[in-house]
Amino acid sequence: MRFLERLQKTKLPLQIDPAREVTEIEKPYYSVMEDEVLDSMTCSMQVPYQDPQWSTSESNTSRTSLPPLPWWKYRLSDSMKGLLVALFGGGVPAGFVGPFSHIANSASHMPSLEILFFRCFLHLFFAFWLRWKKVPLFGPPDSWKRVLLHAVVNVISIGCAYSSYMVVPTGNAATVRKGSSTVSSTLIALCIDKDKLTGYNWLGLLGSTVGLLIITVPGLMKLDEKTRIYDILGYILATMGGLALALGLVIFRTFDFKSKLVTSIFVFGAVGSVCSTPAMWLLQNPVIPQDPLTLSCVLAISVLAMVSFLCASYAVTITHPALVCAVLHSEVVVTMTVQYYVLRETVSPFDVVGAGVVIGSIAVITAQNVSCDRGDLLTRSQ
Repeated sequence: MRFLERLQKTKLPLQIDPAREVTEIEKPYYSVMEDEVLDSMTCSMQVPYQDPQWSTSESNTSRTSLPPLPWWKYRLSDSMKGLLVALFGGGVPAGFVGPFSHIANSASHMPSLEILFFRCFLHLFFAFWLRWKKVPLFGPPDSWKRVLLHAVVNVISIGCAYSSYMVVPTGNAATVRKGSSTVSSTLIALCIDKDKLTGYNWLGLLGSTVGLLIITVPGLMKLDEKTRIYDILGYILATMGGLALALGLVIFRTFDFKSKLVTSIFVFGAVGSVCSTPAMWLLQNPVIPQDPLTLSCVLAISVLAMVSFLCASYAVTITHPALVCAVLHSEVVVTMTVQYYVLRETVSPFDVVGAGVVIGSIAVITAQNVSCDRGDLLTRSQ
């Protein structure tokens, strides 16, 4: 009302022509007009009070909750994808490598370094086939030192693992190797990695480590006096192999170029072939495989080990390395199953209990990482 009275006194035009310039006398009145119009708009936009007693729950939930999505539109998180790749592509195939190495050694006395040589040769063959498909083999020059260090560390890890399979039972060697890799990767990740683990992840890591201790400690307490030195040497080699495995996964996690998998395959094959060839002739007695059983075992070891190498390396790029090492404990369960049903080696009750604890720990880690971002799903569905 005050504004209208002042407007009538000054005789300002009600409809302002945008082409006409506002005079100095009219400016204060137009500023008052803008303020009162804004006040009226804010008053009209206020939400009226609603008594929660009379408000229905359906209206409240419809405003706050999102509509349910059909089951086929749900997607796994990147962490969960990495765990599944590590479980079925890294742990399960690697579980057959130890028993097959033991079978090849028992059938033809094939040494471990010769098995490593055949595996590295398959890596080189696969890398050259990818190069024939116009896939680049080399990464950027600033990453060559890290790639070479990664290859050397993996050659040491696999050489120690294959040597331990020849000395001690394959299940115990795989158990010690995976246990040391989990502990080492956890300590390394705590020092240099920025990703933090949740309480469920720590519970899964602790459970998997306890399961490995249940499997290993009773066997260590009952070592035969005649073979005690060889058994201790085998367990030391398995521990060194696990430490090198964890270090290799952490190094691979630092690679940020696109052809990192192909480059790692090629450099590992080249370094492994160069290192294992002279060592095979100097330290061991190489054997030319002739019987079909040895040939099939060597071929299976090479293929399964390469698949496990690729899957574990890919998984560590999208998942915490400590969790990847914990999920790779499935190798122990597969190895013990093959050891009992194929090799007819005895499996103690401690082995069964420890394997059950490892499986339960993997289930805890996997269930905790089953996550789905509803915001991303809604944007994808739109």
